[in-house]
Amino acid sequence: MSKLVTIYGGSGFVGRYIARRMAKEGWRVRVAVRRPNEAMHVKPYGVVGQVEPVFCNIRDDASVRAVMQGADAVVNCVGTFDKGGKNNFDAVQHEGAERIARIAAELDVAHLVHLSSIGADTESESLYSQTKALGEEGILQHFPNAVILRPSVIFGPEDGFFNRFAGMTRFGPILPVVGAETKFQTVYVDDVAQAAVKGALGDAAPGVYELGGPDVNTFRELMQQMLQIIRRRRLIMNIPFPIAKLMAGVMRVGQVLSLGIIPAQITSDQVKSLKVDSVVSEGAKGLADLGIRPTALEAVLPDYMWRFRPDGQYAALKESAGNLRAE
Repeated sequence: MSKLVTIYGGSGFVGRYIARRMAKEGWRVRVAVRRPNEAMHVKPYGVVGQVEPVFCNIRDDASVRAVMQGADAVVNCVGTFDKGGKNNFDAVQHEGAERIARIAAELDVAHLVHLSSIGADTESESLYSQTKALGEEGILQHFPNAVILRPSVIFGPEDGFFNRFAGMTRFGPILPVVGAETKFQTVYVDDVAQAAVKGALGDAAPGVYELGGPDVNTFRELMQQMLQIIRRRRLIMNIPFPIAKLMAGVMRVGQVLSLGIIPAQITSDQVKSLKVDSVVSEGAKGLADLGIRPTALEAVLPDYMWRFRPDGQYAALKESAGNLRAE
């Protein structure tokens, strides 16, 4: 019988890539999510019955244990940007992560991989980063041989970073950003998935790996590169941190008063996170230590940013026709 991996949050942005790769390795894949009916897109990643979405509440011991039964490896991709509600930072990124590790140890799971964040730090101003670090500590307490991955900002076709800002360019001549000079070492989603698979297969030494791509860019430089690809001219306006903090507070009030109908475009915790560079630390283990050659941003970004061009998929054809007329 083929081996089984349980992937918590396996239908999300990164999780789906891990699920696809594990299926290609011949493993049975159990995708543990809160809403299995919304995760049916993972089923075609393998043959009939190989990849199955199942219900799991990461806040409940019995639920986490049930979907882990019989698993040879476990991957945790669950994270949140919501500091309130039942599925808040602490419940998901700290207590939830620790719960998975504790139960994995009790069930003698061979390998555990955890997706954290490059900014994980208990001393951080950001609660998001604090709970990421606390989650790591809880995992290592119960499962010291875990593989912990700390990616920088992850890009790929379904990302919430470039897609979000490219969408914003449709509404005016100004593209506002917070922390324009903050540095990022963006990493391709499938490179992160490869790293996770190596951990799940036992091909990666236990420990913490910081994952970043081949280049370090400021937020402004990333937006300039994106604008060039989508053929739009926009003024990149940096919003100072004090003003951004005030805006986040106002947006939070609007979200509460509207009962969540009007979502906050930025939170005070995100403002705090944007004050800190998201780059691989000097001397840290990374993709190279896993035998993975990082994918360059420019090799992938045009493949999914074309839809934000004024002429969409016909932009290249129109430009080519223009060149012919010029000749």
